[in-house]
Amino acid sequence: MRVSGRGLLGFGLVMAALPLAVPAARADVVSRSEAGFVVRLSSEVTAPPAEAWKTILAPAQWWQSQHTFSGDAANLTLDPAVGGCFCEVLPRPDGAPPAQKPGGVQHMRVIYSEPPRALRLAGALGPLQSEALAATMTITVKPTEKGSRILFEYVVGGYMRYKVDEIAGAVDRMLTAQLASLAGKLGPIAEPAPAAAPAPASADELPAVEPVAKPVVPLRGVENYSLPPSGKAAAKPAPRPAAAATPAAAPPAPKVVAPPAPKPAPKPAPKPAPKPAPKPAPKPAPRPAAKAPDPEAAAHSEANAAFDAALGADPAP
Repeated sequence: MRVSGRGLLGFGLVMAALPLAVPAARADVVSRSEAGFVVRLSSEVTAPPAEAWKTILAPAQWWQSQHTFSGDAANLTLDPAVGGCFCEVLPRPDGAPPAQKPGGVQHMRVIYSEPPRALRLAGALGPLQSEALAATMTITVKPTEKGSRILFEYVVGGYMRYKVDEIAGAVDRMLTAQLASLAGKLGPIAEPAPAAAPAPASADELPAVEPVAKPVVPLRGVENYSLPPSGKAAAKPAPRPAAAATPAAAPPAPKVVAPPAPKPAPKPAPKPAPKPAPKPAPKPAPRPAAKAPDPEAAAHSEANAAFDAALGADPAP
């Protein structure tokens, strides 16, 4: 989360710190697919839950400065109220006018808060902020015989331009470094507890998400879109039975020729109808007499021509 040339959330920088961080924190990418990934981390510390909770709410004390936009973790704050902001103040650049307000970054916002057991925040960290992603961080604190057990679970899903295999590992290493730094403030236990079997979902811990067996494969071939609703091939229609043979027709009986009927007498031709008398042609309508010139219209036309001349326009013909 740095604006320098090393880039935002310099994931690669945590590799040098991992040898010291691994005994205090255990992490794993428990699930990944084209849709996103899940990172799960845990660490056991000697501090009681109340002290661990108080320290978690002060990220300026344990979040690493190289994973900030401003380069200084002292600019981080966390409001634990629902709707509160895990934010960072960006100092004014050199030479900025005094009236210019400082910038800022909203890394996450609180959507669930149950002191001192669970804190859930929504937001994409670091370079994930520029992608169309939905991400949720769940932090739980559970009492143990030696102190407390802290668990981070970060679920990321949506569309991004990064390769899932590369970015999931980078996020895993970054969060491992943050949890190791937090555990260092709370008294880390040298030997991490063995990995527990997945348990039913509870208020303070979510079960591990099983990896996706295989990605979704699109249908191939148009024949897959024409299957019947039952999924079985449509039954072929049974062939129609052949038509039964009809018996041979009997030979026709001989026709009896009747004598020709006498022809009727010819009818007289009808008389032609008389033609109607021609109608007289209509007389043409008389043309209206020409109107006498209107002196007012002539004066109005002259006034318009004068107005057009005053405006520099050619008068109408």
